[in-house]
Amino acid sequence: MNEKALRGLIDEVKAGTLPRRSFIQQMVGLGLTAPMASMMLLQAGVAQAQGLPAYKPTKRGGGGTLKLLWWQGPVHLNPHWATGTKEQEGSRIFYEPLAGWDADGNLVPVLAEEIPSVKNETLSQDGKAVTWKLKKGVTWHDGKPFTADDVVFNWQFIRDPATSSTLVSIYKDIEVVKVDDHTVRVFYPKPTPFWAEAFVGTSGMIIPKHLFAPYIGAKSREAPMNQAPVGTGPYKFTDFKPGDMLRGSAYANYHIPNRPYFDAIEMKGGGDAVSAARAVLQTGEYDYAWNLQVEDEILKRLEASKKGNVTIVSGGNIEFIMLNSTDPWTEVDGERGSAKSKHPAFQDKAVRDAMDLLVDRKGVMDFIYGRTGVATANFLNNPERFRSKTTKFEFNVDKANQILDAAGWKKGADGVRAKGNVKLKFVYQTSVNQPRQKTQAIVKDACTKAGIELELKSVTAAVFFGGDFANPDTYQKFWCDMQMFTTTMTQPDPQTFMEQYCSWEMAQKDNKWAKRNISRWRNDEYDKLHTAAQSEMDPVKRAAMFIKMNELVIADGYIIPVVFRPRPSAAINKLVAPLSGWDNDMWALPHWYKES
Repeated sequence: MNEKALRGLIDEVKAGTLPRRSFIQQMVGLGLTAPMASMMLLQAGVAQAQGLPAYKPTKRGGGGTLKLLWWQGPVHLNPHWATGTKEQEGSRIFYEPLAGWDADGNLVPVLAEEIPSVKNETLSQDGKAVTWKLKKGVTWHDGKPFTADDVVFNWQFIRDPATSSTLVSIYKDIEVVKVDDHTVRVFYPKPTPFWAEAFVGTSGMIIPKHLFAPYIGAKSREAPMNQAPVGTGPYKFTDFKPGDMLRGSAYANYHIPNRPYFDAIEMKGGGDAVSAARAVLQTGEYDYAWNLQVEDEILKRLEASKKGNVTIVSGGNIEFIMLNSTDPWTEVDGERGSAKSKHPAFQDKAVRDAMDLLVDRKGVMDFIYGRTGVATANFLNNPERFRSKTTKFEFNVDKANQILDAAGWKKGADGVRAKGNVKLKFVYQTSVNQPRQKTQAIVKDACTKAGIELELKSVTAAVFFGGDFANPDTYQKFWCDMQMFTTTMTQPDPQTFMEQYCSWEMAQKDNKWAKRNISRWRNDEYDKLHTAAQSEMDPVKRAAMFIKMNELVIADGYIIPVVFRPRPSAAINKLVAPLSGWDNDMWALPHWYKES
């Protein structure tokens, strides 16, 4: 679609002759996300409906305790250096962004009074300046007022390199200016089509300046609020045992009337996904369970108890295998997995090509995930028309053997291939989780038939996804040959999601392994495409750039997608819990309630 045709459609929406929903559906058909299409209308001066999820209770409290089961419990509660979804979710109970994303890709104001728009003169047409008007009368849980100073401080806190925030790439190049006590203006250095990233959704939770100011920079990990948050959210912190139990009580001065419905909240960590599903669907001991990475056959059996239901929300999550591009076993300048090193075996493209052929994606989908996992060759999968059409996957042990033979990897007396002094013996790690261990077994069986020996390693989820920088088994360090996990797409636009393969995002010792390029893969063309996409205002050209980025990652072979994972969760029958595939599970927590 050319620019003239696109402007014609937008004019029809302005005139009321083309429904907003129809426009968004057409844009999704071109490969955009629904939120990106909504933002195009905002940029063109078309106001957005700012509806909140339906809510029936007429008073605050009275609902008892909301019991959540997060089988991977959070280990800290600072959203600005959350390396795992569980920390983002735990933090969202107490901290809030200026706005969040609903299931249809619409921005919903939270701490903002309204969503910026051209019509309201709070959004520049070139996407280089955004003015946020803040909600008045909001207080922190200690009674102090929430103001523009807090918003500006969060920008300063995150962009300080010594803070080692996982969000630094979003905030480092922007400028945030206080206009008055309840207005801030965000300036972008170039035209920015996806401006609703800073202070929005998972990357936008705001912490209080009056408590965190002494801990900016190198002292960020020392702040007592990392374990005992003071936020603006619907629940006030009560108690926290990392990895185990998180408790909060209803905040009596919460800024939305009649909310929250529940008097208290408990987020229980630990256990496994199967027991979590059982505790909601079969016994009803808990109200809600997150991230049910459970064999679909088991979920269906548990649903037969009729006490609850599985909800599957489409997002952009992907379960994938990562091959290490660096040497995890040899130190370079005192660092394992240094970007200055190369993996002794995987630097050979033939080995990577063989590994790709030895992953039975369809078998994993059919026999393990069912409706909760779709076999894919793409890292970037959603929406459906955004997927590359050129990538393909194949499971072929014979072909893998042929490739390795031709590349000079010969089988020894032990059946394991080698070339020179390098053997195809790899440590393959993931978190403790039944579907993951079954996937590991499927891959190991195929590799054995091809002369590759895999040592399977399973790490407790609390450790694997934890933030302990002294622990060698965290997935951020990636001190093994291969690893597998799900990466979540909590932003509705692929820009942040795909930044995890940019060279400037390499997780290394000097940034406390807090950055997102864990594979430490590097490609100059990829870097240039991502940089160009950040300011490309033509939505069709921009979509093509992200498709090309996906193809570059897949073609090089260090990243092997397994299944595209919609987000399955479980809730008891009477729980009303609005979910969104474009934000985290707690995005609309104030609006959760139980029907009578």
